[in-house]
Amino acid sequence: MRILITGGAGFIGSNLCEYFIGKDYEVVCLDNFETGHLHNLNAVISNPNFNLIHGDIRKIEDCQKAVKGVDFVLHQAALGSVPRSIKDPLTTNEVNVSGFLNMLIAARDAKVKRFVYAASSSTYGDSVGLPKVEDVIGKPLSPYAITKYVNELYAEIFSKTYGIETVGLRYFNVFGRKQDPNGAYAAVIPLFVKQFMNYESPVINGDGNYSRDFTYIDNVIQMNELAMLTQNPDAINTVFNTAFGDRTTLTELVQLLKNNLSHFDPKIAEVNIIHGPNRIGDIPHSLASIEKAKSKLGYNPQFSIELGIQEAVSWYFHNLK
Repeated sequence: MRILITGGAGFIGSNLCEYFIGKDYEVVCLDNFETGHLHNLNAVISNPNFNLIHGDIRKIEDCQKAVKGVDFVLHQAALGSVPRSIKDPLTTNEVNVSGFLNMLIAARDAKVKRFVYAASSSTYGDSVGLPKVEDVIGKPLSPYAITKYVNELYAEIFSKTYGIETVGLRYFNVFGRKQDPNGAYAAVIPLFVKQFMNYESPVINGDGNYSRDFTYIDNVIQMNELAMLTQNPDAINTVFNTAFGDRTTLTELVQLLKNNLSHFDPKIAEVNIIHGPNRIGDIPHSLASIEKAKSKLGYNPQFSIELGIQEAVSWYFHNLK
């Protein structure tokens, strides 16, 4: 079978490329390399079953080229980051909404079997209930959150109107190997790891009591595979939380990173932590219910925050040095 992975040179996309090449799928990667990196594809680039297309989902012709002969689409391409969307909502919308629509149209016209896409926990917005359950959402708190919610609306309409099978995966704070620690919009875990390794004090936004359902990359890979292959009709044309189902405060996270990194470099134990102001657009707490994914997809996440951090820290220490 042939899979198209959009954003395949990015953090999640490149991990998916490696995984499915390892399972003898044919994999097409579409990426414009604005946030992805060619080095993320080092393990697969020379594989005869791997095909790299340098293109942009904002161009319908690139999307049409990429979906030719494809059975499944795993759509990961997007501009992430709440702060980036606040600074530049126009580009975020062009990539995340117009690009998403281009991909849906191309997949529909190519008669792709199923379109699995990266949705986001940001869709829960100002909903205060915990844990987050798929059918109860609030109002979005950022331009990024709006774009990811619009993706869900478009996917639902395309399923009902054109019969294309779609499955949305609401990612909760994914982390792990290959997540880029550099750049203005680096995610919190790789950023903190890099700072600790450079003996710089990480800055926690707020008092450190904000909490997140940090989700290791291998759990996300499992969800993509289950969503792609499921034969359960109740699991198609819907959305699923993609998480571990536990929450960790930022203070706990920093201590976990510090402890694990100190095994490799004892000097890191001496690095102090700094607190800064809360960040605009951030929700205080995030925790997923994963009961729907368990019951309809057979999801069984193997990596807790503790185990995932051990794996991630080891990877960073051996690849950032």
